[in-house]
Amino acid sequence: MTDPLRRRFAATASRIAELEESRREALREELRSVLAPEGDERVLDAGAGTGALAFALAPLVREVVAVDLVPELLAEGRRRGAAFPNVEFQEGDVTDLDLPDASFDLTASLRTLHHVARPELVLAELVRLARPGGRVLVVDQIAPADPLAALELNRFERARDPSTSRVLSDLDLRGLFEANSLVLRFSRAREESRKLDDYLDLAACSGEARERALALAPRAYVATYGWYLLAKPGL
Repeated sequence: MTDPLRRRFAATASRIAELEESRREALREELRSVLAPEGDERVLDAGAGTGALAFALAPLVREVVAVDLVPELLAEGRRRGAAFPNVEFQEGDVTDLDLPDASFDLTASLRTLHHVARPELVLAELVRLARPGGRVLVVDQIAPADPLAALELNRFERARDPSTSRVLSDLDLRGLFEANSLVLRFSRAREESRKLDDYLDLAACSGEARERALALAPRAYVATYGWYLLAKPGL
């Protein structure tokens, strides 16, 4: 990761964590509804950031291993994680993790794939690390099906946050799932309205970069998030 991107995450880690804390209970209830966890699951949170998914899941499962590439985000997560002793933060590249095959009941990625240049490698790792018959959860922003609209969205998102690689469409994601022999068990799309100034602040977007992002921004920005729960075939 380049120094400018690390500086961006270092500058915004606390702000991101505070936003995630304000959303934690709602996320936990949504996860409870979608996953119906039994309480004994071992979970991988790939691209954990400051721990949004890990902390939301922690009371519902046995253990969460939360992995991210950015030390500043991990440090913020550890600082705020005293109430969740079953969450372990590890530094690692989610496209190539040093973890044993089939070692998790659930592998998950929350709002991470659009930051990765090769999301297919993340999916391959999520599948590799899930046990046979285990589950994979992917939650991420999805781009419009219209290629021109998707291009405009991605231009704005990259201007706002240079850590953005590409927001994938629903069709793109389903293609990745099929390529990894995953069976779709549940999916839904959820719209999320955004206040533009707050959204730019969250990425520490300022100066000329902010002016450029504002010029590219939709008039009324409503992001769409896809939730996908998938099953890895058993032996």
